[in-house]
Amino acid sequence: MGRPAYLDADAPVAADAAQVRELAAGAQNLDELDAGVAHCRACDRLVEWRERVAAEKRAAFADQTYWGRPAPGFGPPDARILVLGLAPAAHGANRTGRVFTGDRSGDWLYAALHRAGLANQPTSVSVDDGLELRDVRIAAAVRCAPPANKPTPVERDTCSPWLVRELQLMAPTLTVIVALGAFAWTSFWPVVGALGGTAPRPRPRFGHGAAVAVPGTDVTMLGCYHVSQQNTFTGVLTEPMLDGIFAQAKALTQM
Repeated sequence: MGRPAYLDADAPVAADAAQVRELAAGAQNLDELDAGVAHCRACDRLVEWRERVAAEKRAAFADQTYWGRPAPGFGPPDARILVLGLAPAAHGANRTGRVFTGDRSGDWLYAALHRAGLANQPTSVSVDDGLELRDVRIAAAVRCAPPANKPTPVERDTCSPWLVRELQLMAPTLTVIVALGAFAWTSFWPVVGALGGTAPRPRPRFGHGAAVAVPGTDVTMLGCYHVSQQNTFTGVLTEPMLDGIFAQAKALTQM
């Protein structure tokens, strides 16, 4: 697949929430959106943290140059499935520059996508490793690695225009959203208007295997336990459980 366009793009920098809204709304395609995401500096706490991690590094990666920026979405623009996660991992996407790449969570996710026929290989280790996704795109509700993996509500809301525009650009083909974890699930409903839909009331509760037809759209929301080590190491999420979610997603797209 080569280098993503956002690595070489000369994009304007969003320095606050208002500029995030302006730049996200003005993106004409996903390449422009990804470049805007990659250069964002709107959240002081997240910028400080991601850059400090990139400078201090983990010992195992001491010889590597960390990305140290927000992680844009990854996958084809005409995908029918969107996998929505929480945020980049400090030593995963914050190191490699590609979402869910270079950590144990990504190992689980991409292996499952490969088993489902949605990826050409089962591993994702770097932006130039040849990985290609088929009919699926992956993004995070918050695009910067947060301390303790916990974004604040303000940081989530500041980042949400990137997701809004991503949904708008994907709307012509989007059929299924797989929310990895409760954070991604709850982050979607405030921005459902990007697809021309409305949030049900009361808001649907997150659960593994939960399926909600999004009112006003042709999109179905699927809940899936997050592929975190906390879940995969303890058996809360198993490979058959994850495979079942992607089988369901493919069935909903009539693939």
